[in-house]
Amino acid sequence: MTPADTGASTIVDAASAASDSLSSADSRMTPGGPGYRRMSLALFLAGVATFALLYSTQALLPLISGDLGVTASDASWTVAAATGGLAVFVLPMSALSERFGRRTVMTASLAVAVTVGLLVPFAPSLPALVALRAVQGAALAGLPASATAYLAEEVRPRALVTAIGLFVAGNSVGGMSGRVITGWVAQEWGWRVAVGVIGLVAVACAVAFRLLLPAPKHFTPGSLRPRVLVRTVRDHLANPLLRRLYAIGALFMTVFGGIYTVIGYRLTEAPFSLPQGLIGSIFLVYLVGTVSASTAGRLVGRLGRRGALYLGAGTTAAGLLLSLAPSLPLVLLGLVLITAGFFAGHAVASSAVGKTAQHGRAQASALYQSAYYVGSSAGSTVGAVAFHSGGWAGTVAVGVLAVLGVVVITVSGSLAARRAAGTPVRALSLPR
Repeated sequence: MTPADTGASTIVDAASAASDSLSSADSRMTPGGPGYRRMSLALFLAGVATFALLYSTQALLPLISGDLGVTASDASWTVAAATGGLAVFVLPMSALSERFGRRTVMTASLAVAVTVGLLVPFAPSLPALVALRAVQGAALAGLPASATAYLAEEVRPRALVTAIGLFVAGNSVGGMSGRVITGWVAQEWGWRVAVGVIGLVAVACAVAFRLLLPAPKHFTPGSLRPRVLVRTVRDHLANPLLRRLYAIGALFMTVFGGIYTVIGYRLTEAPFSLPQGLIGSIFLVYLVGTVSASTAGRLVGRLGRRGALYLGAGTTAAGLLLSLAPSLPLVLLGLVLITAGFFAGHAVASSAVGKTAQHGRAQASALYQSAYYVGSSAGSTVGAVAFHSGGWAGTVAVGVLAVLGVVVITVSGSLAARRAAGTPVRALSLPR
């Protein structure tokens, strides 16, 4: 995953500004100072565990289908249930971390998630497997909801971006390595052993996280006030620009979730007929997304936010169409373009949330993450249903429709901005 994947950018600005006024600011961690390396390694390992568990079944869906005798659309629920559980619980978990503390919530979340992870290999049926995955996703919601807030409180502002970057690196490494490892292990010993291995890796990461993470020194508990939370959420959802950004994040993730859920089925079929290990290695393409996300800021500087979104959507659409070719190199190039376009568009949209929200930025970020993971669940399910009905072309059609949705929403934002500025609507340039 990228910095946008954690919603980090939406918390950093507000937290950094507020923390500057604290009298205890000098005691916060900084690179080279006491506790900083322990903290960085702890959160890196938490990120690895979180995203390795969250997507542990995605590269294994063809094997799960064969073992349990279910279709691609049925097996896709093992991914959709986990991301859906995270989407539903990320906002409540952010509220719990305000009351009970970031480290407490993260520790409890990992403990529950890894325990469930050790039970997943023994699921006797698809309904049981889906239920366990839903509980696992709900538990993991405590990590993105709490990690960046912990960093904002415990790390000096100048070191905050670097510290969050290490956590995000753990997300990316966990998401990618979890899929690659399960692919190769499953090729030799089956999908149950593969998810069991990921569960054991996550246990080791969780234990190391709890031993390494320094106790918080700057956390001030707040009260759980549902009315305040509801009012803040209502205010965010009443903002037309935030609604558009949430929808864009969900639609981009619909494409990404659908394509990467179904790609294993496509590559096991003729004319490719790839072994499971090689299919798992396809997820190394994620490294392209890390690069494209890191360049999103420069794209916005040159093209404006909407221009960067158009570019991300166009790149994604080109990749979708290219992936239709019956040629493995062209399919891989299509995946590269889809991944690059998705991560760039996602980074632009999520960073814009923090700039748009005037208050309650943590809740604005949590809402974006909810929309993002709802899109992942929808993409996994709808993409698999489309594949079952119309093959790879059906999944690509779903992706193209989602990309068109991004374009329509972005165009409507351009028109709304022109009307608000009193500018006559003529040609649609790329406004900033």
